Amino acid sequence: MVIGAAVVTVAAIAVVGTLQGRAGDGGPASPTSAGPAAPHKPRTLLGVYVPGVPQSWAGIRTFTATTGVKPGVVVYYSGWREPFQARFAAIAAEHDATPLVHIDPTGVDLSAIASGRYDSYLRSYASAVKAYGGSVIISFAPEMNGYWYSWAHRHTSPAVYIAAWRHVVTVFRAADAENVTWLWTVNVIDSKRGIPSPARWWPGSSYVTWVGIDGYYLKPSWTFASLFGPTIKAVRGQTLAPIMISETAAMPAAGKPAKIVDLFAGVRKYGLLGFIWFDVNKDHQDWRLIGRAATAAYRRSAHAYLGPQL
Repeated sequence: MVIGAAVVTVAAIAVVGTLQGRAGDGGPASPTSAGPAAPHKPRTLLGVYVPGVPQSWAGIRTFTATTGVKPGVVVYYSGWREPFQARFAAIAAEHDATPLVHIDPTGVDLSAIASGRYDSYLRSYASAVKAYGGSVIISFAPEMNGYWYSWAHRHTSPAVYIAAWRHVVTVFRAADAENVTWLWTVNVIDSKRGIPSPARWWPGSSYVTWVGIDGYYLKPSWTFASLFGPTIKAVRGQTLAPIMISETAAMPAAGKPAKIVDLFAGVRKYGLLGFIWFDVNKDHQDWRLIGRAATAAYRRSAHAYLGPQL
């Protein structure tokens, strides 16, 4: 995930879920059809990423108190060779939440992963996930159609990425880690910034459970349809698997309360699983859900959206 001059995706998971090329002066693309309806999907989820996880649950507790919503998905980012955080997963389960782990193979040659060089690590991780027993969502090497990661566009070929993804899934399945939901996470399309359609990186339906889309509201004129719609359409050209917005938030200058309302409305209109809010203040960009108006917008929208599930 990169934020700043190259703002790209972060945390919001109300599950299933794009930014296409900007036209003219850099404004959002025109709305795009959501495509065919997704098949039956699990219950609607709202999730969050907060600093301090997986070492502490304090930030999630604060987020819950602020919004009145218990996240159904809690996110943490895991570097290569880091073990599965079973204790955090157990705490999440106690709070009726599912952990979502983004495994980031920074600086690792994906062809080495595909060839089996790291199988001992993968088998150890899979064994720990299996032993935990509860549901776990795993996203391996996310945002591959971006250009800011070592495994991504301009650095690693789609063929090598696909081979590595399939190998990781195969190792987990061989270890009988059947409690994993595989989340293929892409960045929103932005042709002006050289972020293409993720279609070339598609691993195949038998290797993917859900699709995640990362994208952020940066300007008041941007809408869910212009930000996420083109990418949803591109994904629907590959699969009808459930989609979630796996990282999202809004800049204060974009009009955060209005964008929160638009986010909930867009997830509902496109039939997505939900979204994950990236609740972070980073590099002078405050994505947090703070302020009376933004908090009230989230609380009202979440209660209307979740209904009896809340």
